Amino acid sequence: MKETSARLLRLLTLLQSHREWSGQDLADRLGVSTRTVRRDVDKLRDLDYPVNAVKGIDGGYRLGAGAQLPPLLLDDEEAVAIAVALRTATGSGVAGIGERALRALVKLEQVLPARLRHRVSALQPSAVHTPSAAPAVDAEVLTTIGTACRDHRQLRFDYRGHGGNASTRLTEPHELVTWGPRWYLVAWDLERADWRTFRVDRIHPRTPTGPRFTPREIPGGDPAAHVAHGISQLWPCRATIRLHAPAHSDAARTAASYGTIEPIDDRTCFLHAGADSPRALAFLLGALEVDFHVQDSPELAAHLRRTADRFHRASSPQETP
Repeated sequence: MKETSARLLRLLTLLQSHREWSGQDLADRLGVSTRTVRRDVDKLRDLDYPVNAVKGIDGGYRLGAGAQLPPLLLDDEEAVAIAVALRTATGSGVAGIGERALRALVKLEQVLPARLRHRVSALQPSAVHTPSAAPAVDAEVLTTIGTACRDHRQLRFDYRGHGGNASTRLTEPHELVTWGPRWYLVAWDLERADWRTFRVDRIHPRTPTGPRFTPREIPGGDPAAHVAHGISQLWPCRATIRLHAPAHSDAARTAASYGTIEPIDDRTCFLHAGADSPRALAFLLGALEVDFHVQDSPELAAHLRRTADRFHRASSPQETP
């Protein structure tokens, strides 16, 4: 009985790692006859594993999608990756996902060997999630949009704009992007014949989805950069900053999260960025830890001078009475 159970687990591992196996290949791997393989496949089906048989000369066995989720076999690296992802998902900002991810994580950690629990703990330092002003995203809405992006199907939805104005959009949805605490959809607006970026928490999809479409090329080829550029144009405080670092440097790649990078030469580049105030933009620039020069924002330059004076006073020796 123990040998049979071990063989079933080995068979399941093979089916999960390869799209299709012939009966003879499985028999050779397991050291049994093809008749035994057929019996073991029937046992897996009794356990609700959807093992499909393909007839013909090139036929064989493959693991399909079933009506319910059977137990899964994970190797060490997969188990650690899923555990870390579940921990991260507890603070994802998607409504209901945090609680469900925590329940799934508890179930997973209960069966993890001690050596893997230690690895998961090492990869996930203690963290406290600070409250976010960003509204939570409905998980069902996110799933509907993500499915439309995956299947390349047109999506019609009601949208509430920045000023509260409502409109109905017909789009070709391409990518979902997270930027800070928010989710965004990059889509081609069919009625406006142009690319648009939509905040997911303001989208109310209309179902069912529309016909399939052929995906277009997103401007610049990078959905995340496209979203960052679009958001930077909406901030009330915008500035162009000359960074004393090349466009391919780590500092420039970090700065691209705040706006867009424009190469100048081998040693410098422009950052076109925005924020809700000069103070917030100065904070972002201070975190880059590279020299920079403000090109076109007197308000930002004035705030930097005031901040520099305050820091200079703070670093001077204090006279004692």
